[in-house]
Amino acid sequence: MLVPLTRQTFEQLIPLVATSAQYRYCWGKSSDFLRRLLISVVGVVAILILRIVLPDGFYGLLFSVGLLAALYWLWGPVLWASLRNREYRRYKYSGFFRGRVLDVFLTEELVGKEETVSNKGDLVIVENRERRLNLELEDETGFTTEIQVPLRREHQAIAPNQIAEMLVLSDRADLSAIAKVTDVYIPSRKLWVSDYPFLQRYMFVEVSRRIRDQQEPRRRSRRKPRPSSRRDRD
Repeated sequence: MLVPLTRQTFEQLIPLVATSAQYRYCWGKSSDFLRRLLISVVGVVAILILRIVLPDGFYGLLFSVGLLAALYWLWGPVLWASLRNREYRRYKYSGFFRGRVLDVFLTEELVGKEETVSNKGDLVIVENRERRLNLELEDETGFTTEIQVPLRREHQAIAPNQIAEMLVLSDRADLSAIAKVTDVYIPSRKLWVSDYPFLQRYMFVEVSRRIRDQQEPRRRSRRKPRPSSRRDRD
């Protein structure tokens, strides 16, 4: 099932400014924090040098830029998360996808390489690999898609034939060509499957509930009435 959504609903599901979950994701590891901190320090030093070189008329501008540079380690994740959101919000149309898990399988993917020196002085390239969960999803129309995310312990609860929901994005009003997909939600397990948390998840669950309530009367109307038995006729 693929249900088109209004632009207003879409913008509620993928906000313009980073959410708290997106901020935590973009905060990254300790190495990411140290990198941002180094940029902040370099930026402050550069502003101090410019303060010495430039006349007093630039003091206000240098103070503002210096303050932004000093706090980059703090607001940097907001910027990068908002840019990722903007990449998805540029699509004109969106739809609510509900289908089933067709297949679940694991793979090992190359995520980076490191160069090191062995005890003999030889250059050794070490490949960093990560186990990934792969989900193949299909709806009642035959549309299929596949997503891949880092493997988590809670993914053990996922199995074929479970209901799966997500948001799909397209530049076509009829959603005939899907360009992007977002987080996958498994309602029976209340489980989210994703790498980056694109969606306002509480809002997506509410949209799912509303669509389910709208579809229920239609399913009931399609059910054929039970034939009356001979006893009922008597």
